[in-house]
Amino acid sequence: MNLSFLFVEWLGTPLWMWSSFFALVIAILSFDLGILHKQNKEIGVGESVRLSALYIALGLTFGGWVWWYLGSEAGLAYMTGFVVEKTLALDNVFVIALIFSFFAVPRIYQHRVLFWGILGVIVLRAIMIGVGATLVAEFAWLLYIFATFLVVTGIKMLVIKEAEPDVSKNVLVRFMRSRFNVTEDHHGERFFVRKANPRTGRVTWFITPLFMALVMVEVADVIFAVDSVPAIFAITTDPFIVYTSNIFAILGLRALYFALAAMIHRFRYLKPALAIVLIFIGSKIFLADLLGLEKFPAALSLSITFAIIAAGVVWSLLKTRDPQQPA
Repeated sequence: MNLSFLFVEWLGTPLWMWSSFFALVIAILSFDLGILHKQNKEIGVGESVRLSALYIALGLTFGGWVWWYLGSEAGLAYMTGFVVEKTLALDNVFVIALIFSFFAVPRIYQHRVLFWGILGVIVLRAIMIGVGATLVAEFAWLLYIFATFLVVTGIKMLVIKEAEPDVSKNVLVRFMRSRFNVTEDHHGERFFVRKANPRTGRVTWFITPLFMALVMVEVADVIFAVDSVPAIFAITTDPFIVYTSNIFAILGLRALYFALAAMIHRFRYLKPALAIVLIFIGSKIFLADLLGLEKFPAALSLSITFAIIAAGVVWSLLKTRDPQQPA
């Protein structure tokens, strides 16, 4: 059998590396859903922490392989991207919690929504990163647009206090309710259900609140990707590093959600740290040009990024350790 096609490069990386990565992701998700969560059940904080630690370990192990096989610069870029994407994903937890609360999704079915949401993320991020990589390769000046966007976004996060989103006023929620048959109650783990239409009496398909929650989770990820994809491209333009660090950071979001959702208030001061990280990542492209560097040192970039995020986490935990203490 001729396997030479596996060494053909796609987006600068041999096909065997892409296929191996996707096979690994499929194996991980199959093990998660097919063995660990074959039956619907509520996930406790303890199990959530253990699963999250497992996913982080898998992501770091893959990063170690990238470092060994592709070199230290690629390894540092992967690690920086992984840390940044993992931290940005924490902001997504708050929105997901709001969505689940609004649609009254029972805890026993939340893992199902998040699982299918991850599958959607894998496809959507692939499209966004593929398009981004193609554009950056063709128009290198787009990196400066991305960098400027990150700096502006970070400054806005620091100076403008965002109001809590009102899911009931969301345009997509109102569109689905006006255009489709929607049930008011949940029907177990089902996304669609056939029942009699109260207006016509005819049996027809209805979408359930569980499906609406899934759609909103997917849309929320697309919105967050507007920040995260430019952030990782500002770290490295290698599509393989960009995509794999993105996906490994997001894979563990489901597991991490159940631990963080119960204590998201403890990380209220993490947002300023995220803003500073975005400003740093965006500005280091311009800083490298000012210093006459081909690229900002990867090791220094990872160290500064990790230090900012760690400071934000520690400060949040210290400021919220006493529930009676005003924030």
